[in-house]
Amino acid sequence: MKKKLAVFASGSGTNFEAIAQACADGRLDAEVALMVCDRPGAAVVARAERFGIAHFVASPKSFGSKAEFEREIVRRMDALGIDLVCLAGYMRIISDVLLDAYCGRIINIHPSLLPAFRGAHAVEQAVAYGVKVYGITIHYVDAELDGGRIIAQRAFEYDGNDPEEVHRIGQKIEHVLYIETIQKLLKNL
Repeated sequence: MKKKLAVFASGSGTNFEAIAQACADGRLDAEVALMVCDRPGAAVVARAERFGIAHFVASPKSFGSKAEFEREIVRRMDALGIDLVCLAGYMRIISDVLLDAYCGRIINIHPSLLPAFRGAHAVEQAVAYGVKVYGITIHYVDAELDGGRIIAQRAFEYDGNDPEEVHRIGQKIEHVLYIETIQKLLKNL
């Protein structure tokens, strides 16, 4: 039986699509059973629809609290039997509601070589600092922002000052590294 993934995204959804496509073509022995998005109208929603993947799209502000919003997500994931949660450009900090429910089964992809350059603007921070080696990190999610145990990293050199170019180079690496890492983790679930 294939493992079930929930993929969380807030924006365009290129990592979501890479994961969904890898499941569809058999590179990942899993299925994306749910896509969660906190921004109605985000491009990732159309990607989920194109793949025929169930999705929960809601603004957290439409709920009484962050905990209530996350309880609804957990309820939906539990109903589907989700095995692994993959954050893919999800721009919200996860609270104890999700962390407790899926402890050790939530992973994130981040566009820097953690522990350096945490947070939402990691690439811009790295460019401003003048680093010459950039990278991608996949880590477990815990209560500390981008602080969970590192699962995988891949570095690349870049000697310029264009954050958009760093994002483009990094995204190509992300799409490969995330699939490889998810597949390895699924073998141990």
